[in-house]
Amino acid sequence: MNEMHPIGDRQQGQKSSRGKGKYKPKGRMLDLDALAEVRSLLDGLLVKSPGGEITPQRDMLIEYLHVIQDAHKHLSARHLAALADIMRLPMAEIWEVASFYDHFDLVREGETAPAACTVRVCTSLSCMMAGGESLLEKLRPYASQDVRFVPAPCIGACDKAPAAAIGHQLVEHASFDALKDVRMAGHAEIPDGAKGFDAYCADGGYQTLKAVLDGSRSREEVLGIMDEAALRGLGGAGFPTGRKWRIVGDQPGPRLMAVNGDEGEPGTFKDRLYLSDDPHRMIEGILIAAHVVGVDACYVYMRDEYPEIIALLRREIALVEAAGLADHVKLHLRRGAGAYICGEESAMIESIEGKRGLPRHRPPYVAQKGIFDRPTLVNNVETLYWVRDIIENGAEWFNAKGKDSHPGPRS
Repeated sequence: MNEMHPIGDRQQGQKSSRGKGKYKPKGRMLDLDALAEVRSLLDGLLVKSPGGEITPQRDMLIEYLHVIQDAHKHLSARHLAALADIMRLPMAEIWEVASFYDHFDLVREGETAPAACTVRVCTSLSCMMAGGESLLEKLRPYASQDVRFVPAPCIGACDKAPAAAIGHQLVEHASFDALKDVRMAGHAEIPDGAKGFDAYCADGGYQTLKAVLDGSRSREEVLGIMDEAALRGLGGAGFPTGRKWRIVGDQPGPRLMAVNGDEGEPGTFKDRLYLSDDPHRMIEGILIAAHVVGVDACYVYMRDEYPEIIALLRREIALVEAAGLADHVKLHLRRGAGAYICGEESAMIESIEGKRGLPRHRPPYVAQKGIFDRPTLVNNVETLYWVRDIIENGAEWFNAKGKDSHPGPRS
């Protein structure tokens, strides 16, 4: 039998921290077996003091939920209660965040957990035209206690329609025969054609960053090139990139940065295409921007529908850090959880902070009060992808590549 205790470190009969009588347990009882399981899962992510005491990181809540979901294929009430105890947060706060995101499967007490293997079949426009809806209907009779087939909004694989995902494994040009007998969730596979760290460096990669870091290319020179280039935000808003860098750079520090990789518009997969081919071009853009603007940390926010890209970035960022190229900025990789609204920059920032992805009222703008209320530079994946080329080749080179009075290449 699982041993149960009230949530919290104090036991019944102990004085409360306020000294106002005995502590009386409230709400859900804590399952110590679940607590041990969650602690074990999160062991490498939890910050601990030299004495072993855990210091909860509120902004890591969504990543903690991902780890539990990945391990158990759902979020049970007992595990959420354990997480609440570890993070010293009310159960209601944990629940409201977890229930906001579509990729978390919450199971209340007394409910049956979903099948361990979830197959998501994209039914967005491109996949629908390629037969995604009819494919899903053919698969539904094959659902069992081991596997379920569910519709999914655009998963950013429109060039491979109809697309599906078996757990974290993308299935290109999905077919009935390929999916009907699935019984086990797959794992993300890093794209074979991605240019890795060594290949990128052999092709001149990170030389521009080094020139910026050692002062051969000054901050003002880089800002001047970015001002002259017609590079605008390529996530939808179209704000001039050079002007944005100056605005954030003029704010008092410490300053932070976020990379918006949560492209969720139906039919949009440009960021996945850029990253699956040449991820370091974006990473170098991040590191250049971080130095020029003077940011202390950068949060790369990728949509959960791109598990292979997340795995690729995790591997390649580690290589960049090992080479000492990111000593001037701390890089964090965060994943979304299926909330379309988090493509909006302030909603993304709320998600990075471990909250529900609700857009903020403006003003203040994120350039003034963004992540943790610090001035924050927000750039799109594709925007940063072009930074190295613009600095190396000049603004005229970039501006000459556009058409229809819209300078610069774009997807």
